[in-house]
Amino acid sequence: MVIPERSLSTALNAKIIGSGSEGIVLAHGYGGDQSVWDKILPYLAQHYRVLVFDWNFSGAVEDTNRYDPVKYSSYDAFANDLIALLEEMNLRSSVFVGHSMSGMIGCIASIKRPELFKRLILIGASPRYLNTNDYEGGFGNSDIEQIISNIESNYHNWAPAFAALGVGTKDPLSVDKFAKCLTRMRPEVALPLAKTVFYSDERDILEKVTTPCTIIQTTNDVVVPNSVPVYMQKKIKGNSTVEIIDADGHFPHLTAHLQLLDILRSVLGF
Repeated sequence: MVIPERSLSTALNAKIIGSGSEGIVLAHGYGGDQSVWDKILPYLAQHYRVLVFDWNFSGAVEDTNRYDPVKYSSYDAFANDLIALLEEMNLRSSVFVGHSMSGMIGCIASIKRPELFKRLILIGASPRYLNTNDYEGGFGNSDIEQIISNIESNYHNWAPAFAALGVGTKDPLSVDKFAKCLTRMRPEVALPLAKTVFYSDERDILEKVTTPCTIIQTTNDVVVPNSVPVYMQKKIKGNSTVEIIDADGHFPHLTAHLQLLDILRSVLGF
């Protein structure tokens, strides 16, 4: 008996919430799952058909064989999955909200299939994390080597410490929420994915992005310095704006969701 392969939407726990005429896609970042959008989802679902899903690296995904570290050693394969998911869910000309690594995945997908995307909203996104002589990514080589080493040597100690650093200790409930997501991700996935993310360099794709972009950044993000959204805005050829949220941390959808919603309402007009 041959068991048919599950659809991509089923494998990635994808679901559409709300019944608006337009679609909006929420894509989480490294170590997360769709629950990171819980605070803003009810508001968005009043106005949009909201697609939420878990990337194949997430601990929330049952099929542990879907993440192949060789195939997903760049963002390109993730972008192809995103395109396939939007097609399967019959979403066209959608607003794409991508956090962290998903911001660049959305950019790549929008270049491949611009008709699928009406607007890109990039939260804490970065095309490159490593510093160079003429670019501030926020991390030196030794910083990233230390992160990789800590994930490799004791992932379950590193995860809660990274969650506190990334989310910000002023919001312990949000730290705990993300720490639980991060801890659910398997170490054998977390390690190669961290290398993919932290050694990525997608600066050259920015000038190919023609979909209108809103780049959202907090005032104090330990993962992405404030110079990065300015750099991205200059490089993106299409219409792009930068919006700053006065908050700490890399996760405004967890720690500053009302300010984030204010920006989304202003940009999207709902």
